[in-house]
Formats: sequence, structure tokens, C-alpha cells
Amino acid sequence: MTAFTAPKPIGSDRLTLRLPQASDGEAVIAFLLNKERAEGFGHAESRSEAWRWFALNLGHWHLHGYGYFTVTLKDGTPIGLVGIWNPEGWPEPELGWVMFDGFEGKGFAFEAALRAREWAYDVLGFTTLTSNIVPGNTRSVTLAERLGATYERTYVNVHMGEDMLYRHPAPDALDGDGSVEAYA
Repeated sequence: MTAFTAPKPIGSDRLTLRLPQASDGEAVIAFLLNKERAEGFGHAESRSEAWRWFALNLGHWHLHGYGYFTVTLKDGTPIGLVGIWNPEGWPEPELGWVMFDGFEGKGFAFEAALRAREWAYDVLGFTTLTSNIVPGNTRSVTLAERLGATYERTYVNVHMGEDMLYRHPAPDALDGDGSVEAYA
């Protein structure tokens, strides 16, 4: 294991992506305990299981140098998780996202995912990313496609069961603002 250097917070017009803090725990735990909202992400059956996932994300940061950022409004209110995830058994690093209750449908996930992908490409040196989406999660499919990702294949995820793997465009296929270049 290498020494972990925490990334500086990443800003966007409306949001900040930062390393998770202990104070984020309640918002993350509430999300994970809500079966309807967290089922495609990793619903927890108990508070202690949700707390373990929160701690797992911190450990993931230390082992890989990346993980899920806490996404906050500029006033510090946690509104979701967006980042790069690659635990044991994943096919490759994934750009993932969830917004907490009341923060969906406002473009926050798109804005945060663009910044996280840009960070993964520019700072971490990744040349590709995937997004793994549970079949039937049409909102995530729409977001992945809006980000320029295309369906590649369906596979069996060791934790989630059947997942659809969407491939994000390589860094050289993106324009300066992280969006997909228009092709004629």
C-alpha cells in the first residue's frame, strides 16, 4: 500500500466534491437504509451495515487513492456520492453516482460526474472508465448516455448480480469542458 494523499476539493458551478468526512455519515447511512433508493447501489439492511459501507469507502480511498467523493452544495450540505469505485471483483474502475433524496433531477449528478471523470483522467491518468448499471435503472442509463458512455455488455457483478457495463469516452474524445465532442 502506498501513502495516501487526500485530493483537494473539486469545485463546479454549484457543487463541491470532497473527501468524505465523519459528519457525512448520517446522510450516507440514511441513503443506504432506504431500500427503494439504494437498491441499485448497495442497500444496507441495518444501520451497522450502512456504517460499514461508509467506512469501506474511506478504506477504498486509502487503498486505491480514489473512491466516492461526497458531493455538497456550496453551503456544505451533502447531497450525494460521485466518484471512482473499484473494489475486489469489479471488472475495472467505475464512475458511479447517487444523489440523496430531494436532490435528483436538478443536474447535480451530471455536473459532479463530469468533474469526477475529468479528475480521474487528468489527475489519476485513467484512459477509460465504465459505469455499471443495474438493469431497469433508466435514470442512470440516461445519465451515462448524456455523459457520452455507450453500452458495451452485460455481466454478473459479484455484489450486485446482473449489471450493464457502459464505457465512457476516452479523454481524447472529450472537449475542454469534459463533455463529448460532437462528431459530424
